[in-house]
Amino acid sequence: MDLPFLVTQSLSGLASASSLFIISCGLTIVFGVTRIVNFAHGSFYMLGAYLAVSIVPRLLDLHYSLPMFLAGIVAAAVVVGLVGVVMEVVLLRRIYRAPELFQLLATFGVVLVIEDLVVTFWGPLDLMGARAPGMRGAVDILGNRFPVYQLFLIGTGVLVLALLWLLMHRTRYGVLVRAATQDREMVGALGVNQAILFTGTLFLGSFLAGLGGALQSPLIAANSHMDIAIIAEAFVVTVIGGMGSVPGAFLAALLIGQLQAFGILIVPKATLVLVFALMAVVLIVKPWGLLGRPEAPATRAAPEGIANLKPFGRVERIAAVLALGVALLLPVFGDAYLVKLGTEILIFALAAFSLNLLLGNGGIVSFGHAAYFGIGAYAAGLLAIRLGMAMLPALMLAPIVAGLFAALFGVFIVRLSGIYLAMLTLAFAQIAYAVAFQWVGLTGGDNGILGIWPPDWASGRTAYYYLVLVFAVAAIAALRHAIYAPFGATLRAARDSAVRADAIGIDVKLYRLAAFALAGAAAGLAGALYAFANGSIDPTLLAIPLSIDMLAMTLAGGIQTVIGPLVGAAAFHTAKDFFMPLTDYWRLLLGLAIIAMVLAAPQGLAGGWARLRSRFSGAPA
Repeated sequence: MDLPFLVTQSLSGLASASSLFIISCGLTIVFGVTRIVNFAHGSFYMLGAYLAVSIVPRLLDLHYSLPMFLAGIVAAAVVVGLVGVVMEVVLLRRIYRAPELFQLLATFGVVLVIEDLVVTFWGPLDLMGARAPGMRGAVDILGNRFPVYQLFLIGTGVLVLALLWLLMHRTRYGVLVRAATQDREMVGALGVNQAILFTGTLFLGSFLAGLGGALQSPLIAANSHMDIAIIAEAFVVTVIGGMGSVPGAFLAALLIGQLQAFGILIVPKATLVLVFALMAVVLIVKPWGLLGRPEAPATRAAPEGIANLKPFGRVERIAAVLALGVALLLPVFGDAYLVKLGTEILIFALAAFSLNLLLGNGGIVSFGHAAYFGIGAYAAGLLAIRLGMAMLPALMLAPIVAGLFAALFGVFIVRLSGIYLAMLTLAFAQIAYAVAFQWVGLTGGDNGILGIWPPDWASGRTAYYYLVLVFAVAAIAALRHAIYAPFGATLRAARDSAVRADAIGIDVKLYRLAAFALAGAAAGLAGALYAFANGSIDPTLLAIPLSIDMLAMTLAGGIQTVIGPLVGAAAFHTAKDFFMPLTDYWRLLLGLAIIAMVLAAPQGLAGGWARLRSRFSGAPA
């Protein structure tokens, strides 16, 4: 590689870094002030791209000039900023006192709503934005041609950084934002109107996301899936730089831009792994990011999880017997569709229950639980197809493999806390996804592995359904026993106060590591059961959307109750499977249902029912 090539490749990395920075700095500002992990940030980026596709050509028709192009880009970003304000006023402002995970779930509902609205207004086809007047050509740099528009993006990134620096250091609003990033409670105690501060912050963050999407419209066709693709990279930039640090986001974007630019030349088969591997390394070495600071201690009145653990009362026992009876009789009275739906509900109920062992019982937020589900599925599939192993031995070994990977990842994960712990779980999950996607020789790549079917004795839907029922009920019963056992009580003690638990001699990291291994093994069993039920596996079983679905199931049921994840998995999967065949707008309906549930019952379905019962009985919730 000669010098001219290295220079142009570096410039390409800088252009990519500028776009990543513009998008990610909005995410880091919003988190720094509101402490909300805004999954809708990627949707605002997507919305900015679509709005630019519509607005910019109309302005160029009035007068074909660069100022009109820039006016269209800014107008699209302003509209997205106003959408962020609407989300803050209508939704987020009502749930700031709710558990942080339910705020995250609410933004996930917004993601579903925006995705369907985008398809409704702009259609399912990819749409390319208008080219910038005067920037269609390329310039000569050391004998190589480099696009003018990418040089414009580099300059725009530097300009945004400079303007944000002036805003943060030369205005009262910027001072308040920086103060809230360090100690939000103290800012409120000093009499600052937090409602106005939060609304302004959501406008700024959403504006920057929309600006990033609008600027990309001449380069990347607007499509309804670009939100998930960008949100992962934005999280990486934000976490590597340090949550709440704008200079950190800029530095992280530079590192990632260059890593992507040269990584594809050095290790082309590991390009998807590199970025998330970098995030994992940074968090392991510097747990709060490059320029981040340790999180302030949380001040909450009650733990966000299982608080009052009680044995099943009469009502719960009757409900459990009825649920088991319905499960046993489902193949007798239900058709093939209901049997298939029941099989999937049992599988995802186990996966959600295993996630709540971490969330509700251990206070460990995992954004990448699908990794262990997918690892279990791949382990079972590879053992069955590559080695010719029988189904039952494969089902026995798959959770062991998933549990070992969970323990391996957990060694590094349990060293962290808060949002950084959650992001490291996401990093390891994305590394697992990238390996499955790019190791074509072993995993089949994006084509996956086909022909993973049960043997003849379990090939019928009814026979396999009862097999899944036995495995799922046994695993859930074992996890429930762990929750009620001293092991579960110790996890809850560490969740409520890790300092006190450590002071009385509890090895907090060891217990959390054991919880990771146990939860990963249970999720791996669910994945193995899914592989034989579905007949095939592919990398989507380890991807972010499935992890979000598992979080949604767990939170929808309620992390403050033991049976909440089971209720949430049944409700979420049934609603998703019921709405999908009926309408093309199932994401819109599901998203609105999630938002309504968060507003009406932030404790989840089972948690809300428990609170309602306690209110009428007079007992404490």
